[in-house]
Amino acid sequence: MPVYEFRCEACGPFDAHHAMAQVPRSQDCPVCGANARRVFSAVGLSRANSARARVIDDAARTADAPDVVRSLPRQPGAAPAVTRDPRHAKLPRP
Repeated sequence: MPVYEFRCEACGPFDAHHAMAQVPRSQDCPVCGANARRVFSAVGLSRANSARARVIDDAARTADAPDVVRSLPRQPGAAPAVTRDPRHAKLPRP
């Protein structure tokens, strides 16, 4: 998600994340609540390829609100263990 720069007359510049289709011309200042206008600045270019950029963006996105993990990831190529021992059938199942 792109980062846009806004400037508050009282507090100075601050950054905000917005989707490209939904970026406002002005936004409330997070410090004083005054109306701050968007500043047009230089584009931030990166030398990262798309996979690396995606990892960087995911890490930045989850820094404040981590994703919820509901289960452990499966090992690639690992088949579930099958046992033929009749005593194992009596064990409690998860």
